[in-house]
Amino acid sequence: MRNLKLFITVIASFAFFYSYSQEDAPFTKADTLRGGNNANRSWWDVLKYQLNVEPDFNSKSIIGNCKITFKIIEEGKTMQIDLQDTLIIDNISFELVTTSSKKSNIIVKYKRVDGVYLVTIPKAKKNTIATLSIHYHGKPREALRPPWDGGWVFAKDSLGNPWMSVACQGFGASCWYPCKDIQSDEPDSGAIITLITPDSLEAISNGRIIDTKVEKHKKLTTWQVLNPINNYNIVPYIGKYTNFIDTLNGEGGVLNISYWVLNYNLRKAEMQFKQVKPMLHCFEYWFGKYPFYEDSYKLVEAPYLGMEHQSAVAYGNGYMNGYRAADLSSTGWGLKWDFIIVHESGHEWFGNNITTNDIADMWVHEGFTNYSETLYTEWLFGKEAGNDYSEGIRKRIFNDKPIIGPYGVNKEGSTDIYYKGSNLIHNIRHLINNDSLFREILRGLNKTFYHQTVNSKQIEAYISNKSEIDLSLVFNQYLRSTQIPKLVFKKEINQNIIEVYWQNCIQGFNMPITIPITNRKIQITTNQKVVKLSEEEFKWFNKKNLLRDYYLKIEEQ
Repeated sequence: MRNLKLFITVIASFAFFYSYSQEDAPFTKADTLRGGNNANRSWWDVLKYQLNVEPDFNSKSIIGNCKITFKIIEEGKTMQIDLQDTLIIDNISFELVTTSSKKSNIIVKYKRVDGVYLVTIPKAKKNTIATLSIHYHGKPREALRPPWDGGWVFAKDSLGNPWMSVACQGFGASCWYPCKDIQSDEPDSGAIITLITPDSLEAISNGRIIDTKVEKHKKLTTWQVLNPINNYNIVPYIGKYTNFIDTLNGEGGVLNISYWVLNYNLRKAEMQFKQVKPMLHCFEYWFGKYPFYEDSYKLVEAPYLGMEHQSAVAYGNGYMNGYRAADLSSTGWGLKWDFIIVHESGHEWFGNNITTNDIADMWVHEGFTNYSETLYTEWLFGKEAGNDYSEGIRKRIFNDKPIIGPYGVNKEGSTDIYYKGSNLIHNIRHLINNDSLFREILRGLNKTFYHQTVNSKQIEAYISNKSEIDLSLVFNQYLRSTQIPKLVFKKEINQNIIEVYWQNCIQGFNMPITIPITNRKIQITTNQKVVKLSEEEFKWFNKKNLLRDYYLKIEEQ
């Protein structure tokens, strides 16, 4: 009961924070600068971030340098650099890398305007590669309720040792390092992260460790990410860690797996993390090969619940199944596996491999990843268990506002990006009624948009094209409306006839229903339609079956 109360409190606090931030705060110029790809962002393309950061646990401050390597895709003069107002830039130097060995290093001017830094850049030709080196310091904003309320985490483990990390999805990576803080521009060549800590602590980050050295009781640990990575996924984990390793023989060859946990939790982790390999096999089956073989897979114990940090997934679920021992579906199936291991790892495909340009389209991250929970339940316990789980989570849908949020202002839509997004995918799966094709679509998404940033319309069009079903109105109904379609029908018992149509839906809504026992699709519109069914189909056509397979309401007249 204690854990359940904790879970309810966490969800309630999240709902309050989300509602306040979305509804009560009007959009400002700063929101537009943060969320839009404006003229001071669009002319340059990030190639790599190179971070060198030293946190001080006692003063809750950091000193850092961020070197941004970028390509000039159009000639520009002013560059927007995002760094939140608790941090201060000390100086910025610009270096132009020419075709010869000669380089130039120039101290450049900058000013702070509306929450961003505008940097004056020397004139350079199109397609030139350049670097911007930014020295900065300050006290990063401390997260109040990580991971939902983002920022730096200065915590202590149960033995009183320092334990630090960052959780900044939505809030922005600019809360701890200067960057182009927008999802549409990932560093093509990854990142290098050097963390400077006391030599008594371990520092973990994304990718693979490439160097460690100790100087005057300080440890410098350097990690390298070879693949593109979105800004909020680049994170430090600093604490009294120990690690153990494993490998997976997967679709991309041998995948290196490593686990970093607080040293006194080693035995618990060795038992709980046995769930990782079956889960990875499941996701490779449904989604295609793990997208970051070069950077490995890591699970890192964190001082907060969890996050999908690429190749360094944050884990804070207390070494228990469910969501802090609660079942989000209330079916019992959600207690059969560790929610944080499964959900946050699912983001490696949807969120990290495929990333949305704008967080308004975050249903692509969360809806597909939430559906990965259904697929994993099915993988372990069969299709009916997966159907039960999917139906069970529907009670968490609010239908308070559309899933897709406003574009260009760094705002998500409804929290329904999780459960309603997942059930939209479940609808489509049952509508297709061909799991081989459905699997091809999921794998095809990850292959076609491999390491790319996208918008929702691209994902919607791909699914429509590959399923050979025009789903445009279905997507509009569930993503851009709060209405729950109502299927109204009347049975003529003696003749196996139904009269059926849609209500409470957008204009022209035309989602078909597939009767799985005969694979027959019934095209349904807002106009009343008479359909003759076989006796077998007529018996199937009842509320229980429809409500399990689709997210809709039913009214029988």
